[in-house]
Amino acid sequence: MKLAGRVAIVTGGSSGFGRATAERFAAEGARVVVADLDEDGGKETCRRVSALGSDAELVVGDVSALVGAQRAIDRALERFGGLDVLVNNAGIAQSDLKDSWNTSEDTWDRVVRVNLRSVYACSKAAIPAMLERARGSIVNVASIAASSPVGGSAYAATKGAILSYTRQVARELADRGVRMNCVSPGFMRTPMSTGERLGLSPEQQDARIAAFGERVPMGRAGSVDDIANAILYLASDESAYVTGQEIVVDGGYLVR
Repeated sequence: MKLAGRVAIVTGGSSGFGRATAERFAAEGARVVVADLDEDGGKETCRRVSALGSDAELVVGDVSALVGAQRAIDRALERFGGLDVLVNNAGIAQSDLKDSWNTSEDTWDRVVRVNLRSVYACSKAAIPAMLERARGSIVNVASIAASSPVGGSAYAATKGAILSYTRQVARELADRGVRMNCVSPGFMRTPMSTGERLGLSPEQQDARIAAFGERVPMGRAGSVDDIANAILYLASDESAYVTGQEIVVDGGYLVR
């Protein structure tokens, strides 16, 4: 098992990439702390982790605030005795895509807080615990929006900032045993991208994802498992000599 005996925190773990990653980690032997505001979704993820034979702990709270982030890290240390992996996955989309530069101040601030500040807050809380044992892997979830005009201005700004943050912090930690990398998803099938949260019917969701797939050289949208597999690689010792890097998982969209 690639993560046998490891302890991982997955933010935004109640659905989508977060849930798939938590399940993938559990299958590889990790004990998982799920951090999310969605208590019901988080409980379901923990149930799935337990069904795979691993231990799970749910922390309900706002990880974009330092107090919430610290609570998640403290829970991992108290319940499991350490912290080996942090996945900064919590994120939201930007709803107003037309003339997104003209978005409201409230929308801009919310997207920045959830997508970017959570990476800062959780990393700030987790890194000292990792430095104590001189080992750890942090994986941030960015997006192809950092490199291509999709998703809106606030969303793109946060994802581009995640790339820069990852490179800077990775360099600072490189000789102290802690690695930081990021995964940038392309058009993927998640509850956020299908329109499920907007109330679209299953047929409308399928049509929306199919339209995304037509824009991708591989001819299809990706799945949450595609992202979970990339995150697993960066979390495990298979990537022991990799830090400060971005893995783009987009079916060739950026090179089309």
